[in-house]
Amino acid sequence: MDIYIILALDVINGTASLFLLCLGLAIIFGMMKIINLAHGEFIMLGAYATVISANAGLNIWIAMLVVAPLFVGLVGLVVERCLIRFLYGRLVDSMLATWGLSLLIIGIVTTIFGNTIQGVPTPLGGFSIGAYRSSYYTLFLLAMAVIMMALVYAVMRYTRFGLIARATMQNPAMANTLGVNPARVYMTTFAAGAAITGLAGGLLAPVSGVTPVMGGAYVAKAFITVVGGGAAILSGTLSAATLFGSINQIGAYLTTPVYGEVIVFTAAIVLIRLLPQGISGRFFKGNL
Repeated sequence: MDIYIILALDVINGTASLFLLCLGLAIIFGMMKIINLAHGEFIMLGAYATVISANAGLNIWIAMLVVAPLFVGLVGLVVERCLIRFLYGRLVDSMLATWGLSLLIIGIVTTIFGNTIQGVPTPLGGFSIGAYRSSYYTLFLLAMAVIMMALVYAVMRYTRFGLIARATMQNPAMANTLGVNPARVYMTTFAAGAAITGLAGGLLAPVSGVTPVMGGAYVAKAFITVVGGGAAILSGTLSAATLFGSINQIGAYLTTPVYGEVIVFTAAIVLIRLLPQGISGRFFKGNL
């Protein structure tokens, strides 16, 4: 019985972590149709912002929850103004440009910090279930995933900005006619997506080694989750993260972590083949 409880906790943790990793990308790709191949590097920047701030004496919670999203959000704002705003509606160009941006960010961070692994201690303590131990931090990640889902839903559904953002993404010409500045909406949305990605990086810093190339381990899984989820930002991303997170953790438990990754990518290929519009395109049409 204990082993099943631990496995359930691992599945929950994997799902929550994957959802947090994908939420910012879902906003940028799902709403703005920008293929941001620098998504993994935004995660890495959030992790480094947390590590540097915490090692400088700042409280770990402030470093994770405040510094990381603010820093990466600012980086996203600069990137949107200097690069992305010229690439709307040009998927291939945006993919090539953000791939080059990812290489640039990796090079800069490597030059400054080197290739050594950095990290911060995991906050909160642990608990035991029989012979197995787990950390309360995994439950905190679950709580953060729920909070971020509720926050994004509330902003997009019930605020003026959410209404304007959704309208602008659907019909920018009409929004412009009604007095909305599409360029400003794009800028704000991209910066918000980057900030959420930075928050995910900050939250994962205590449980993963922080290196300049760490983003490469996340970007492929994030993209298949967002594509597998479909157009709906929240319902699609949550359903795909639950599916792929569960498959990954159960596959890793039954085999090895490497085979777990192979199994989840195979499942993604099958899902996209069967549901080319994603899970939300088949089951959650019209949902946010």
